[in-house]
Amino acid sequence: MKRPTIADVAQRAGVSKGAVSYALNGQPGVSEATRQRIIAIAREMGFNPSSAARALSGASANAVGLALCRPARTLGIEPFFMELISGLEGELSARSYGLMLQVVSDQETEIAVYRRWWGERRVDGVFVCDLRIDDRRVSALKELALPAVVIGGPGHTGGLASVWSDDAGAIVEVVEYLAALGHRRIARVGGLNGLLHTETRSEAFEAACRRLGLDQCVTVPSDFTGEDGARATRRLLSSGRRPTAAIYDNDVMAIAGLAVAQEMGLAVPGDLSIVAWDDSPLCKLVHPPLTALSRDIPAYGAHAARLLLAAIEGQPIGAAQDQTAHLTPRGSTAPPRRA
Repeated sequence: MKRPTIADVAQRAGVSKGAVSYALNGQPGVSEATRQRIIAIAREMGFNPSSAARALSGASANAVGLALCRPARTLGIEPFFMELISGLEGELSARSYGLMLQVVSDQETEIAVYRRWWGERRVDGVFVCDLRIDDRRVSALKELALPAVVIGGPGHTGGLASVWSDDAGAIVEVVEYLAALGHRRIARVGGLNGLLHTETRSEAFEAACRRLGLDQCVTVPSDFTGEDGARATRRLLSSGRRPTAAIYDNDVMAIAGLAVAQEMGLAVPGDLSIVAWDDSPLCKLVHPPLTALSRDIPAYGAHAARLLLAAIEGQPIGAAQDQTAHLTPRGSTAPPRRA
């Protein structure tokens, strides 16, 4: 995983390292045509002109990066990312590494951030979240030879190291639990379409419902926000055959769903049972407290950090499975009043 150096640029351009330094620092000593050619080659290789001195020294940045393609306003209210970052920071700080966090608007911007961070020697590696099927970031990171750990999976990582949890197994446990309580109509308020973990959960949910012969199972996509979770819940509960149970892909949407059910005069859990993904203190503070899929998210982040630090050191690493979320029943689930 060799990052590009000034010597690599010089070799590609067929000039001396001094010529590259002159070109990148705007100094006389090379023709304008040569300067532009060297700058173009440097950018193509992910070598930023402002990083010449750092590249010459070969110094480590002692920092890693995390770019998140999520609205900045949602990060402060979604406990999952706050707990994940706390786990990352705990492991990194013990090794005197810093964490650079940047919110981006799309994957192309995220890839550009990786190129800039790597070219400017700002980071020694990166974490990748919200993996998609045929994710463009995977090939870009492999091309840059930038050490990376994907937080998600399994599969679709293109050989990049990853840490993942069995989302399919977790959703099956929830469906089987609700079916055992007597629920025949179950809804799921899922996450963003296209995310690998959303697709994995959706496929496992539908397969479990078919296997158990349930009358009605439907998944409604959302954007993980409370507002969208509330809208999805209103649509589901306003339908002719409303569900008797609902599974939400995060705790924020589950709490919003609980509020909507109570607003519509429905009793939880008598009229509607609710299960939240990614247990957090919020799930225990509402009434009734929410049944949830629980796991140690800070430990998940620490696991990812250890893998990335190993990759930076050149150790061979692959895919590592973390603990599967387990069901924690609370007051928001019970047998339905009507089948």
